[in-house]
Amino acid sequence: MAETRDSGPKLAGLVRSGDEQTEAIAINDFIFQANDISNAYLVTTAEGDVLINTGFMDNAERTKRLLTPPRTGPLAFIILTQSHADHYGAVPEFLEDGTQVIGGPGFDEALADMMRLQPFFGPRSGKLWGSTLKRGGTPKPAPDVKPDILVDRKLTLDIGGRTFEIISTPEGESIDALTVWMPKEKIAFTGNVFGPVWLSMPFLNTLRGDKPRLVRNYLKSLETIRDLGAEMVITGHGEPIVGKDRIKTDLDKLHAAVSYVRDYTLDGMNAGKDVHTLMREFAWPEGLEIGEFHGKASWAVKSIWREYAGWLHYEDGTTALYGVPRSSVDADLAELAGGAANLAERARAKLDAGAPLEAIHLVDIALGAEPDCRLALEVKRDANQALLAECGGKNLSETMWLRSEIAAAEARLGEDA
Repeated sequence: MAETRDSGPKLAGLVRSGDEQTEAIAINDFIFQANDISNAYLVTTAEGDVLINTGFMDNAERTKRLLTPPRTGPLAFIILTQSHADHYGAVPEFLEDGTQVIGGPGFDEALADMMRLQPFFGPRSGKLWGSTLKRGGTPKPAPDVKPDILVDRKLTLDIGGRTFEIISTPEGESIDALTVWMPKEKIAFTGNVFGPVWLSMPFLNTLRGDKPRLVRNYLKSLETIRDLGAEMVITGHGEPIVGKDRIKTDLDKLHAAVSYVRDYTLDGMNAGKDVHTLMREFAWPEGLEIGEFHGKASWAVKSIWREYAGWLHYEDGTTALYGVPRSSVDADLAELAGGAANLAERARAKLDAGAPLEAIHLVDIALGAEPDCRLALEVKRDANQALLAECGGKNLSETMWLRSEIAAAEARLGEDA
């Protein structure tokens, strides 16, 4: 089966939008933007400059080169809206004598946890992001960054005639997330509190893995930002969102949409529905649908279920209590089926009948018993290609996962990816 291709996921274009950038984007006469995996923003004042995020370490030289021409004075502060490397990776490149780095509550602990788990998270990130970012190898090591100032709930800075209110707004992408509010100008820098694409479903627990983001805290942070009455919202990607009425309308819709997903999940739990049924049956009410470019509503259902119910699904039975996975009996199931090839043939029939997920269940058992079963690998490749064509390539996480599974099967088959 041939893979369906279009212009690609919207988020893929945003995270690579800085590749060809040759000069900073002037948002106004005192705010300048350098595009990156997450953007960096320079704010000039009469007494020194403020940098809000720095971009990724691999692109540090480019980001600094873009933001040097608009500079008007010493760099007084670097404000990090969260403890992910695409926000703080270029800190060492920008540091000057006297520069103070500001992070959110729990920044040190969150970063320490992420760094400790790099041997675990690194390969998972590479599987998902390697082909999208196309950086030509392993990223540079993330720098050891320790903020000089940690914001608890709120910190106010006055510098060069400008006021910056730095507000804790956790759980958009990390527990230490900050929003930078300029009350005189009515401008809010929200980083990735609302995810990488405006007006879209938050990713409450990413495919790569991270501490779960609690839906209640996400909604509280949304309310905090909505109550500011911003006339411009500058996010981690893309162009600013402009207009007080538009911003309020969009945030009202986002709040209603995420609240709907939460209530749908909790009501379904009370009705006795299992999480898989709730994921399959989810549908947006008319007029409430929001974008699903990184996270998806059906995935949020699973995250919210676990947030409220914990890790044990009772329908999984006794084996869920112990460290013996279903795959431990793959060889037995394949033997009973007459061999891995028989399972693969049944999987092919499922795929031909329009059931690619059931086909993958079967070939996973076949490959657990016989990892080099060619027929099973072919079905796995084709089933993932069918899912990729069906999803339309709009959600970056889903697209990256499916493409990586196809490439892995093709590699095992000795085919060109």
